[in-house]
Amino acid sequence: MRISARADYAVRAALELAAAGDEASLKAEAIASAQGIPHKFLEGILGDLRRGGLVLSRRGGNGGYRLARPAASIAIADVIRVVDGPLVSVRGVRPPELAYCGPAESLLPLWIAVRVNVRKILGEVTLAEVAAAKLPDEVLSLAENPEAWTNP
Repeated sequence: MRISARADYAVRAALELAAAGDEASLKAEAIASAQGIPHKFLEGILGDLRRGGLVLSRRGGNGGYRLARPAASIAIADVIRVVDGPLVSVRGVRPPELAYCGPAESLLPLWIAVRVNVRKILGEVTLAEVAAAKLPDEVLSLAENPEAWTNP
């Protein structure tokens, strides 16, 4: 799995909004500055998040962006899907739509298993948990394994 810059920036922007609180509005410039995201790129991402129903925007002096619903109800996966589509794909195709034969036949259940695990983590961890630095114990346990931090 590869996390695109677009998805990384979208999650970071959503976390800024989550940390600001459910009723607070932040200007795109403030989010871009806080997270070191190119402003023009962020504007497009915020537009996608708005069209995806995760962010609300308001114009004017007191305007800005805010989450469309509580941060505790928005999973990291929700944000990634809005800006990048499916969490796991193979050559741009969702695993259930694939077919293999011969010695590659068992790749399909492998890709499905990868998808299940990615969904389990990204689909269950919310913006509120990440913003509050309160990741679920299961995630912390996985990250505590020293091998998780090495690149083979």
